Amino acid sequence: MEKILFTPEGEEPVEFYVLEQTRIGGSNYILVTDAEDGDGEAWIMKDLSEDGEADSTYVFVEDDEELDAVAGVFSNMLEDVDLES
Repeated sequence: MEKILFTPEGEEPVEFYVLEQTRIGGSNYILVTDAEDGDGEAWIMKDLSEDGEADSTYVFVEDDEELDAVAGVFSNMLEDVDLES
């Protein structure tokens, strides 16, 4: 499982494990968790960087409609994972 380092501005870096990724409506999304194995918290993050940029800029998806739509796609992709909003 791929591991990424998320560095929030002004805060300590946090490691996440990428469960899945998808592209919807021209935007890239990743489903991440804080636990490599077993049950853990999961979040959906959206890539705000421009195409061709060396580093990606991700933010947590907080808009309820967008979150529900993307969670539905990830649920279909990962049949054995139960995503709750």
